[in-house]
Amino acid sequence: MSNLLLKFSQYFRPRLIDALRGYDKARFSTDVTAGITVGVIALPLAIAFAIASGAKPEAGIFTAIIAGFIISTLGGSRVQIGGPTGAFIVIVYGIIMQYGYANLLICTMMAGVMLVAMGLARMGNLIKFFPRPLIMGFTSGIAVLIILSQVKEFFGLRIEVMPADFIHQLQTIYRAAGSVNFVTLLLAAGSALLIWFYPKTWGQKLPSPIIALVLGTVVVALFNLPVETIGTRFGGIPQSLPAFDPPEFTFATLRHLLAPAMTIALLGAIESLLSAAVADGMIDDKHDPNQELVAQGIANIVTPFFGGLPATGAIARTATNVRAGATSPVAGIVHALTLLVIVLVAAPLATHIPLATLSAILLVVAINMGEWEGFRTLKKYPASDSAVLVVTFLLTVVFGLTVAVEIGMFIAVFFFIKRITELTHVSVAEESPQADDGEMTLTRKAVPKGVVIYRVFGALFFGAADKLEAILAKTNAEPDVLILKMHEVISMDASALHTLEHLYKKMRKRDKHLILCGPHTQPYFLMHQAGFFEKIGQDNVVANVNDALKRARTLINHPQPPSPED
Repeated sequence: MSNLLLKFSQYFRPRLIDALRGYDKARFSTDVTAGITVGVIALPLAIAFAIASGAKPEAGIFTAIIAGFIISTLGGSRVQIGGPTGAFIVIVYGIIMQYGYANLLICTMMAGVMLVAMGLARMGNLIKFFPRPLIMGFTSGIAVLIILSQVKEFFGLRIEVMPADFIHQLQTIYRAAGSVNFVTLLLAAGSALLIWFYPKTWGQKLPSPIIALVLGTVVVALFNLPVETIGTRFGGIPQSLPAFDPPEFTFATLRHLLAPAMTIALLGAIESLLSAAVADGMIDDKHDPNQELVAQGIANIVTPFFGGLPATGAIARTATNVRAGATSPVAGIVHALTLLVIVLVAAPLATHIPLATLSAILLVVAINMGEWEGFRTLKKYPASDSAVLVVTFLLTVVFGLTVAVEIGMFIAVFFFIKRITELTHVSVAEESPQADDGEMTLTRKAVPKGVVIYRVFGALFFGAADKLEAILAKTNAEPDVLILKMHEVISMDASALHTLEHLYKKMRKRDKHLILCGPHTQPYFLMHQAGFFEKIGQDNVVANVNDALKRARTLINHPQPPSPED
């Protein structure tokens, strides 16, 4: 039993446990201050994200409270802040429009299970293999879609329901362009300018979104402006804890929700681990990516039972947490409790919050989250990376994140294979500019007649295996002995091994010989495990070129007949 608990603790060890070692009053005071600061900042963002996603404002607040508490308590980062984020807006809105809010809750739970499975399977480190251009492309695409989704609220357009897809959104906005509410537009523009140009020194104590939210609400309440507010659209925010309400589902429904659930899980994993990595750089720390995925998964399993939205690590709030002096996950826990207190005490005041100000907050968030620098420096990137960035961006905007990530990954993998293939070379050894360390420099006099030596460099896999087949075509006459220098072959897969076996059989049918010289560790074990050394003969696998030439002279002077297997 103790061994089982020890093994479980290796897979499940929240950073909170280690962070509390040597914890004192000074650190607690700093964490409380940081937590309250982030909690205040998170309030307008949580409300804005929920409304933009097509949900009620309290759904965002409850998500920030519950998911924020769980992620800080169980996560693998000391300072990560979890909750609803702008990256999910487009996905969540599309799911609600297509499947309904009840099925969104099921999608979120399924995504949570996937995230936990990814964490327990130690897949946290695999997220770093997502190409940077791919992440930049879909991040910028999401930013554009968020901006587009806020046009209705920013301009006060008379649109009953905003479509989920890009083309229909443009058509709907075009048809409603004549219904601009100039009071709403002035309020939204003023809020956006205040947030954007708010002095940074003041913002350390009073965050600009809070100032804009308070001033916008006061102006609307004092002058009774004809703009939409949380009260006019939603009737306000409940002044109570969220109710436990398990979503109903059937196994037949799960099949249709698998794709959107995978999208939520994938985006949640990428977003949270990117946020944790950014925090590591700010505090000189190293997070546990697998523990972080487990915490994110548990949070997304629990929040739907209280009507919450998908949650992940929030880069902006995490950075604010660090700048406010957070030293441990206690700050994240205080952030969640701060939001809870605000809901229980000040929920009625949210009635007059104008949606125009919330849209201005989201507009600034979207502009800040976009990777616009990547587009300005496209010419500095390799053509393949630029193509991945642009294609992923366009696909995200036009067809959605799921299609963008799938096709973007395919293109990225294709260019990666092409690049690695181009790095794999097969050349005649005498023509090679490099000589073997500790060996004589090859000359034509040193190589017996009928012997050809080829140097193979790079990774031999399915994309480059055909270069082995072209070896004999490069010689004017088929050699009696072919020596393959494999010192610089760092990796080999089954396709390359199959091609090598085909080359060997082709030579043996003509009573010719193949010698492998100095195979590297991974190729050596692959060929040994596959039984290729038994086919070719252990004497034909040597350590260096000198031994290979000695073996070649022996084979020429004492030829061996083909084996029955050949």
